[in-house]
Amino acid sequence: MKQVTIYTDGSSLGNPGPGGWGAILNYKGKEKELSGSAKDVTNNQMELTAAIEALKAVKESCQIDLYTDSEYLRKGITEWIHNWLRNNWKSANKKPVKNQELWQALHELTKTHQINWHWVKAHNGDPMNERVDDLARNAAEGVSA
Repeated sequence: MKQVTIYTDGSSLGNPGPGGWGAILNYKGKEKELSGSAKDVTNNQMELTAAIEALKAVKESCQIDLYTDSEYLRKGITEWIHNWLRNNWKSANKKPVKNQELWQALHELTKTHQINWHWVKAHNGDPMNERVDDLARNAAEGVSA
């Protein structure tokens, strides 16, 4: 099985506000940068979108190490989602899960791959995290310009 490393990040200038996402995929030393933007979004929506778009770019089943500085993303997809699925997309307080459509899309994409989710501290000198942060922020700034 092919091994792919992915770094993702999301950004929002305001919460909600203009947003951007960035991802870098690495396969056998070859990198692919992805980014995009949206209006009136939250940081969490952009974090989810970055992971979704990165996984959509992987065209066949792979072993993936995905790095994010978002505990919301990492814990949501590795821990919280099990209860959401069991409770028909309701949170612990019986309310609809926020960003449900994005979580559902991400959940579907995870079925194709074997993914190890890793958390990295933001703005702590990790070169790849800094690069995806730049991609996301630049995309968000492009919306607000």
